[in-house]
Amino acid sequence: MRDHIPVVVQGRGRRARRAGLVGVLWATAELTVTVGVVVLLLVVHQVWWTNRQAAAAAQEQVRSLEQSWALERAGSPERAPGDDPPASGGPASSPGPSASSASSAPSAPAPVPSGRTAGPSGAYAVLRIPRLGLVVPVAQGIDKRAVLDKGYVGQYPGTAGPGAQGNFALAGHRNTHGEPFRYINRLRAGDELIVDMRGRRYTYVVGKILSETTERDTGVIAPVPRSLVKPEQGYGEPGAYITLTTCTPEYSSKYRLVVWGTLRP
Repeated sequence: MRDHIPVVVQGRGRRARRAGLVGVLWATAELTVTVGVVVLLLVVHQVWWTNRQAAAAAQEQVRSLEQSWALERAGSPERAPGDDPPASGGPASSPGPSASSASSAPSAPAPVPSGRTAGPSGAYAVLRIPRLGLVVPVAQGIDKRAVLDKGYVGQYPGTAGPGAQGNFALAGHRNTHGEPFRYINRLRAGDELIVDMRGRRYTYVVGKILSETTERDTGVIAPVPRSLVKPEQGYGEPGAYITLTTCTPEYSSKYRLVVWGTLRP
C-alpha cells in the first residue's frame, strides 16, 4: 500500500496577496479620482463662479451709481460746465504704493475728496473702455477683499482724481473675481478710456503701453508717470494722465502690465 503524500496548494497564498494588492491599488485610484474632482470643483469655483458673481455685482453697482446720479440731476439745478472742478486724490508729489493689482495693497484707503462722494460700496465713478466693451465701477483703494475681489477697479491712494492734473491711477484683476482688466493688453494708441462721475464725463486717450515691469515700479503711477525699471518708458511733462495696471502674464502676479493715457482737451 502506497504512502499518502499530502498535496500543498501554493497558489492560494499568491492569490490572496494579489487580491490584497489589487484592493490597495483600487482604493488609491478612488482616492486620487476623488481628490482630482474636488480640486477641479475648486478651480471651477475660483475661475468661473467667482467671475460671474463679481461681474454681476459690479454691473449692479454701475446701475446703482447711474440711478443715484440721475436722481441728483433731477433734484438739483443744472451746473454750468467748469463748475466744481475735480479735486485731486492726494498730494501731487506722492507716487503712491507699488503698481500691484493683486499681491500688494495699502494699509488703508485714502479719504474720498469733495466731489467724489462714494456710496456705501465705496464706488464713486464708472470706467468705460469701448474697445473692450468694459463698464466697471471705480472705488477708492486697491485692497483685494474690499475692492478688487468685488470686480471693481481700485484707485491708488494719493493719486489724482478724474480729470485733474496728475495721474489718475487704477488697478484691476486680470483673472478671476470679474477680471475687468483681463484684455487691456489689446488696447492700442488712440483708444478711449472714459470716466463718468456724478454726471461729468472725462475722456482719456491711450498713448503708451508698458507690456511688463516689476510690481515695485512705483514710477508708473507717479504724477508724471515714468517707469523706474525702464526709464525710457513713460512721460516727461506734467499733465492729466490715467494709468491702468494689472498682473501679467495671465494667471500670474509676477509682473505688471501698464497702460497710460492722457486727458482729451
